[in-house]
Amino acid sequence: MLSGSCYCGAVQFEVDDAFSYAFYCHCSRCRRRTGAACAAIGGIEIDKVRVTAGSELLLRLGESENGYRCLCKQCCSPLYDVVRGQAFAHVQLGALDGVPAKRPDHHIHVASMAAWHQITDSYPRFDEFPP
Repeated sequence: MLSGSCYCGAVQFEVDDAFSYAFYCHCSRCRRRTGAACAAIGGIEIDKVRVTAGSELLLRLGESENGYRCLCKQCCSPLYDVVRGQAFAHVQLGALDGVPAKRPDHHIHVASMAAWHQITDSYPRFDEFPP
């Protein structure tokens, strides 16, 4: 079990340490959302993510049948996105307190990565999504 929280600590959650996949996303949306060159994301079934404190402060943005984003209303920290028809969560690995067993092992959306960033590992790279 891994615990996580937002920057101010008002919203806390736990997630099973059973990520199905993990990756680095270099798309322009993730850069703007995180303020970093890329986002480190772990994918897991939605029922394995539980908000343990501050659920009244969990902000859901862009709700649709496909999913939505979850942030803290107080500090605006991104926590996770509900995706793939609301069946999976894409957890921001930077919001976790511990180290997940499954770590990012590929890069996506490298065709739109920041011109000032350089990938220095040998993980597989995909211009958009993996096949």
